[in-house]
Amino acid sequence: MDYDVIVAGGGLAGMIAAQSASYYSNQRLSILIVDRNQQLSVGKKTINGWVCGDAVSKEAVDFMEGRIKVSWNKPEIEHRVKGVIALSPDKETSIKFDGAGYMLNRKQLPQTQYEYSKKHGINFNFGINLTDLLYEDQQVIGVCGYDTKSRSIYKKTANVVIDATGVTSPLRNGIKNTDKMEKKINKNDIESTGRHIMYFDKGEKDLREFDSEYCLIHLDQDIAPGGYAWVFPKGENKVNIGLGVEKSFLEMRNKRLHKHDNLASLINQYVKRNKSIKNPRLSESPSDRSNATGTWQVSVRRQNDCMVSNGFIIIGDSAWMPKPLDAGGIGPAIIAGTIIGKNIVEAIESRDTTEKGLWRYNADFIKEYGYKTAGLEIFRRLLQTLTNEQISYGMKNFLGSSDIEAISNGKHPDFSVLQKINVIIKGVLNKRLINGLRFTAKQNKWLTDHYNNYPTVPDEFYEWKKQLHKKLDESYMTISKY
Repeated sequence: MDYDVIVAGGGLAGMIAAQSASYYSNQRLSILIVDRNQQLSVGKKTINGWVCGDAVSKEAVDFMEGRIKVSWNKPEIEHRVKGVIALSPDKETSIKFDGAGYMLNRKQLPQTQYEYSKKHGINFNFGINLTDLLYEDQQVIGVCGYDTKSRSIYKKTANVVIDATGVTSPLRNGIKNTDKMEKKINKNDIESTGRHIMYFDKGEKDLREFDSEYCLIHLDQDIAPGGYAWVFPKGENKVNIGLGVEKSFLEMRNKRLHKHDNLASLINQYVKRNKSIKNPRLSESPSDRSNATGTWQVSVRRQNDCMVSNGFIIIGDSAWMPKPLDAGGIGPAIIAGTIIGKNIVEAIESRDTTEKGLWRYNADFIKEYGYKTAGLEIFRRLLQTLTNEQISYGMKNFLGSSDIEAISNGKHPDFSVLQKINVIIKGVLNKRLINGLRFTAKQNKWLTDHYNNYPTVPDEFYEWKKQLHKKLDESYMTISKY
């Protein structure tokens, strides 16, 4: 083999995965990162740049630093925040969650990661468009594609290939040695998102519109149908502002309001209506150049049911890891990247890089993070069906302290208030809302238990998946009636 490990994709998840494998092997493994961009733009997601919400919890970064001794500081950390605040559509109710965190400079971070990786013996090939995997019988043994600089066919071999090429990954889409890993994602589990990085003059002081110490999330089916909008501070007069929508809900919203809006027009309306942000203009700072505005597609579902096959592992957006509720992808990518190195080193040292040898990665990620994603997926589907009035009513009346604590930990609330007291409900729609919240809480308990019993060996996977999809299908069908 040319290398022990090839990482396809030099974005955030791919870089951490390579650094983790290097750390757990004491730099004994030969590791190659292959990226389609050139070195100065490594990890660039789209033609518009490193488009992202840029926010990550301190807890996730500490997880990485504590385990593989990788730390981030300035300039890749651009601003520090105390947490996230979600606001109801009427802005009368707010919920703090996620705790302290950071706003990253996603253009600078890949360069910091690149320098660290080079220092620790990790190799790079730039300007490579990967198109497929190389196989020997049923074992993945490398990658192939096209070298844009030499205009030649590109092939490299390795004991393990880590796919970090993104949500539309051609490697995962074309996988040939497993039927356990899902290849394609349902279009209803994709959101279109966009954002601007802007400087502005201070307008009216309203901490519900801009708060330099907190990331703000606005739930509003009129401005961000099927998703949410955000105002994330990058300083006293700098902001990452944007929103995400789900296509079918945007179409229903336009029909309901007799509008013809698209993602771009909704973002512009959202910026314009913010009275705290006066005279906004796209950042022209060198650290934001070629990254000040853009759109991208993000998954909002549980991670892939199976993330390994013989010689092959998926991670980050390629594995659909962003949190289903808020599309936050940096945290789960950090967690997965941090733990994956140990799994790979153990597989290579035991000379078993088959599906069985790599299987523990599935269970380790589920234990650290993935156990809660399926419950959040059905909760997200319920929220998408609600009106602004229902969301405001529910946030005001049905969230107890334990529910807020659950949300703060990225988990599904159990709505214990609804179980303990008889609430006087106004209107038929709100009665349906209560039934929906009770239902998702019940389903979440089953799903969490099911994920905590994820199969320890591949042979038990089919029955586990059969039970999972039966419960998910039942959940989707029931939610559609509320």
